[in-house]
Amino acid sequence: MKGFGLLIAATLLLAPIAAQAQVLLDQPTTSTTARETMEIGTSTSEIAITSDFTGADLTIFGALSNTDQLLLAIGQYDIVVVLEGPRENATVRKKQRVFGIWVNTRSMTFEHVPQAYSLSSTRAVDNITAPLELSDRGIGVDHIPLTPVGFVGNVGDVPEFRQAFRRLQASGGLYESDPAGVRFVSSSLFKATLRIPADVPNGVHTVRAYLFKSGKFIGEKALPLRVIKTGIEQMITDAAHQQPIAYGVFSVLLALATGWGASFMFRKN
Repeated sequence: MKGFGLLIAATLLLAPIAAQAQVLLDQPTTSTTARETMEIGTSTSEIAITSDFTGADLTIFGALSNTDQLLLAIGQYDIVVVLEGPRENATVRKKQRVFGIWVNTRSMTFEHVPQAYSLSSTRAVDNITAPLELSDRGIGVDHIPLTPVGFVGNVGDVPEFRQAFRRLQASGGLYESDPAGVRFVSSSLFKATLRIPADVPNGVHTVRAYLFKSGKFIGEKALPLRVIKTGIEQMITDAAHQQPIAYGVFSVLLALATGWGASFMFRKN
């Protein structure tokens, strides 16, 4: 009987402790690991195009937060920075020799492609993540989606026209890649340099920065960049788009006047 009483007393003493333990177990657990974040800024928000513009370099600064210092030290964080130009449809034409004359025989139009594309990264993008991830996000010159519009013909011609488009854009300096253009200047700060070509199209461009950890996509940030023409270049552009007929007539008259003036000045007496 005495032993039974001791058992009841022990049970009553341990009951509050068990209840407290149950309350602690029922409380939701919170993870102490925060997700990595990234912030970026550009050296300028506007590029002015003048008559003597030969290209420029755009500098992007960025900062990472909540990174794993060990993974950062061994190079497991990668950053890709891209400058995308305004998007519009682009047509590629193939010329062939017909009866001794080069003529356009076939063409293909790709929908909504960037007019200019400059990329910098911590290393080659194909070594950062899987090709499927790059294609899904359109990262890299070889992974920009090129979708034909209203194409009727042999489907086997599509890869040929895609390669031709990329080759023409690259040869014109509009599509560029620098696999070593992004570097860390401290444990959490990085710097990237993007090349703006001399023939950069007018309009609103977009700066995008992508963050990867051990090959996995973490997040991205985007900022706008305005490219505008100034001076006589802007006047000519506005006239060509707003008053195309008057612009065409003036161009023809100017060409005639220039030709007549040159013949008058250099004619033989």
